[in-house]
Amino acid sequence: MPRPISERALLFLVGAVQFVNVLDFMMVMPLGPDFAIGLGIPASQLGLVGGAYTAAAAVSGIVGATFLDRFDRRRALAVAMLGLVVATAAGGLATGFSTMVAARLAAGFFGGPATSLALSIVADAVPAERRGRALGAVMGAFSVASVLGVPAGLELAHLGTWRTPFFAVSALGLLVAGGALLLMPPMTGHVERARSTGAERGSVRALLRQPVAILGLATTATSMMSGFAIIPNIAAHLQFDLGYPRDRLGVLYMVGGSVAFVMLRIAGRWVDRFGAAAVAAGGTAIFLAVLALGFAWPPPWIPIVVLFVAFMMGNSLRNVAMNTLTSKVPGPAERARFMSVQSAVQHLAAALGAGLSTRLLTVEPGGRLGGMVGLSLFSGTLALAVPFLMWAVQVRLARRLAATGA
Repeated sequence: MPRPISERALLFLVGAVQFVNVLDFMMVMPLGPDFAIGLGIPASQLGLVGGAYTAAAAVSGIVGATFLDRFDRRRALAVAMLGLVVATAAGGLATGFSTMVAARLAAGFFGGPATSLALSIVADAVPAERRGRALGAVMGAFSVASVLGVPAGLELAHLGTWRTPFFAVSALGLLVAGGALLLMPPMTGHVERARSTGAERGSVRALLRQPVAILGLATTATSMMSGFAIIPNIAAHLQFDLGYPRDRLGVLYMVGGSVAFVMLRIAGRWVDRFGAAAVAAGGTAIFLAVLALGFAWPPPWIPIVVLFVAFMMGNSLRNVAMNTLTSKVPGPAERARFMSVQSAVQHLAAALGAGLSTRLLTVEPGGRLGGMVGLSLFSGTLALAVPFLMWAVQVRLARRLAATGA
């Protein structure tokens, strides 16, 4: 049986899980042109390869909500990671469009629960008063994957073939899954508590009857949709509308990712100290300023790197605040259930935001994007609602705490 480990070591393991999961998702699209040539896939079909992961993750979030809380989180996480490892390796063995899509569907199906379980472990192990800092540290995996993982994957493809990064991430995932299984202690406290209170008989439907759960999911959907209305169009906007050189995009993302990594850790401490809604309000103010000055009405005198870094900062503040607050919505016995539903909502909202952006934007002569003002107003309106939704969640959680002490 694994020996008890420190909170810091546990967070490191969970962060490693998130790093592999995020890297598996993020590296595919930059590698798209490479494996499209190798497998004879039309470039116009690459979006379906990326969308396969998102769709499967949303479905698995709904399915996982029905049973994940019944098991030891350590073993469930190991199974999810092993499934992701096999699916990623299958991507490296793909022989055509259909097999690549099948591999990405499988990766999404296991990757979604891996994220839900990882965040559930943090919420189980870290007291609410320190949870913002813990989640900020774990969410830093996204920035590390942006700054180090994706460039490393592209370099591996350059040194080997497009298949090499898939096998490398698969091997790393196997190492992380083994570490989680060997080093983490059994995490069954939620199961024992559910049996003693009868909560194990609860269902997803019962969970969704709770107004605070609905508010938490609405906050998640609104935040994700506002962000992903903009995020897929950033590179095109920078290049075609603002004239930013293509060969400097990598450096821009490295700088932005580095700043986001630092900001995520700071944001977690601010959430613990000032509250999630207040931090989200600050992040929203920065986000709205970037929408106005970077997308809707960009003045020529503001350096693009400043706008991009500010965008990453605003989004980091919003995301840490949202995830910390929503982690307090479910009780321990229904935590993975709620976070699986939340994962499904995140992926669906991200897909919807990205899809709606294609309806609001047009391509003008010379490649410029038309409709950016309308898209910025759409994203900004959604973003403006997030702090108010979070405040409503905070109020209901405070009332529940006062009434039940839990």
